[in-house]
Amino acid sequence: MVVKDSQPFSIVDDCGFKELVALLDPRYTLPSRRVLKEMVVKRYEEEKTKAKAVMERVEAVSLTADMWTSINMDAYLAVTCHYVDDSAKLATELLGGLPFPETHTAVNITAAMRSLMEEWGTEGKVTSIVTDAGANMVASVRSLNLRHALCFAHSLNLVVKKSLDATPGLQDLRTRARKVVTFFKTSTTAKEKLREVQEQMNHPVLKLIQEVDTRWNSTYLMLQRLFKERQSGGSSCDAENRCETSVL
Repeated sequence: MVVKDSQPFSIVDDCGFKELVALLDPRYTLPSRRVLKEMVVKRYEEEKTKAKAVMERVEAVSLTADMWTSINMDAYLAVTCHYVDDSAKLATELLGGLPFPETHTAVNITAAMRSLMEEWGTEGKVTSIVTDAGANMVASVRSLNLRHALCFAHSLNLVVKKSLDATPGLQDLRTRARKVVTFFKTSTTAKEKLREVQEQMNHPVLKLIQEVDTRWNSTYLMLQRLFKERQSGGSSCDAENRCETSVL
């Protein structure tokens, strides 16, 4: 439960959880946080050993590598392995999500990926590696002397973004649309007013969607939702016209 639902170890100290467990089985004694952590670490090592045993039997794999940043602004390098298992089905194994406080240079990325490949015994088995088109990633794969495949989704996103930026008038529309969404997301009064108007019009209560720079489809979803809620949104704006109703 802790692993599947990403529950904190402190759950064993929660009054409601204690009462639930006592109701299910009064004889059961909950472990402490420290013991629970030890149990999770033990299970992790067991599963990792099983996964490594499977990887030893695999003849060929492909890898996916990506740098990402957590909500706490901590950098990580994630490397995922893909292969066909004994039942001829595509399988995936996360080799690691490594904390990456170092600068994101090709040298550092190469060292981290090589370390993971050695640990999991995939050296000599990698047929290709998929990454974005970042110069550091491209140089890293070249250093590893592996076949490189650019991520199709990332490439598609770049193509669409450049097309959006090159479309006359669209940039201004997107800017104004973002302002409208920001207004409703940062004003509790406007947010509540939008909900009230949606209910009065017998419309589904839907939130506005903000554009995300790294996901081209978020631009489409933002504009689509604004168009759908143009009547509700327009009626919800205050007398000062702060949310630029002309975009609606």
